[in-house]
Amino acid sequence: MAQNTYLVVMAGGIGSRFWPFSRTHHPKQFHDVMGIGRSMLQLTIDRFAEICPIENVFVVTNRDYHDLVQEHLPHLPSDQILGEPIGRNTAPCIAYASYRIAQRDPQATIIVSPADHAVVNEEEFRRVISQAVDAARSNDVLITLGIQPSRPDTGYGYIQYMDDADNSLPGGLFKVKTFTEKPNLELAQMFVSSGDFLWNSGLFVWRADVILHAFRQYLSDISEVFDEGATQLGTAQEEDFISEAYSRCRNISIDYGVMEKADNVYVLPADFGWSDLGTWDSLHRIGKRDECNNVIDGDVILYDTCECVIKTPSERLVVVQGLDGYIVAEYDNVLLICKRTEEQRVKDFVADVKSKKGVGYN
Repeated sequence: MAQNTYLVVMAGGIGSRFWPFSRTHHPKQFHDVMGIGRSMLQLTIDRFAEICPIENVFVVTNRDYHDLVQEHLPHLPSDQILGEPIGRNTAPCIAYASYRIAQRDPQATIIVSPADHAVVNEEEFRRVISQAVDAARSNDVLITLGIQPSRPDTGYGYIQYMDDADNSLPGGLFKVKTFTEKPNLELAQMFVSSGDFLWNSGLFVWRADVILHAFRQYLSDISEVFDEGATQLGTAQEEDFISEAYSRCRNISIDYGVMEKADNVYVLPADFGWSDLGTWDSLHRIGKRDECNNVIDGDVILYDTCECVIKTPSERLVVVQGLDGYIVAEYDNVLLICKRTEEQRVKDFVADVKSKKGVGYN
């Protein structure tokens, strides 16, 4: 482990497509989604244990989740939990963490990871991350990890890259040509068949000085805010400064704000059994299935049931008969029964429940 390698885990999202399991007061990153006794946040930190020492790990989250993060990561020092007063998408989140780390270690190489992704082959994951860290340390580049697509998925963003010697760097990096957000099925099929597109994993690696330069070049309104108060980071004035800073930051993603504009963006193709676990259907794809292709987590007895995802409280016996391709999910006094093919409507369900039943159910 290199002492100047840092990890930033983004853990502030709500994950509303995983409703009712993921809720505003207890988002999916704090749940044992995989049914293996570890929350998504814990699994994320575990994954980097051999790459980054715990004293170099920072978790960026909503201030309301500070105690939840501490509960799940008791060995993480409290001042390494960076609380956002409001959600402003990934660019301000990454700016906050990057400026904070740069104040401490100007030579830092930073890995940025979401808190709620799943990885099947963790050994290969660590190999790829180490490869990216080495490349970022020795090149002035912004690296994103691109996943070899296994199907034309419309729920992921896509990265097109230039697969030729003139547009590559040592370490298996290829220059990024275009980013495309969640295409329609026809376009996704074309991307996958072309062979020069990858899924956008949302995993990034760069040196602190390189990403700060990118902010100053492409998101100068955000960099000006953090440049003004950078010396307050890591001090007793940090919380007040961040409250004021976020009130001045616009809501913008790092992809749109920096990665789609910069000319030093490279992708490292990877294949380590990745899923963003953004939906119930993604859990069906990556979860352990029974002989009838059901993914089950709970005290469940099934009859004539196949292709389902069933996740219910362990203290409740659930008996299911005659379902084919359904989601059955219960958490905190809410039960969802929905066709897997209709799961894109979950966000509509949440909105309707909020308007009809109040905010306690969202």
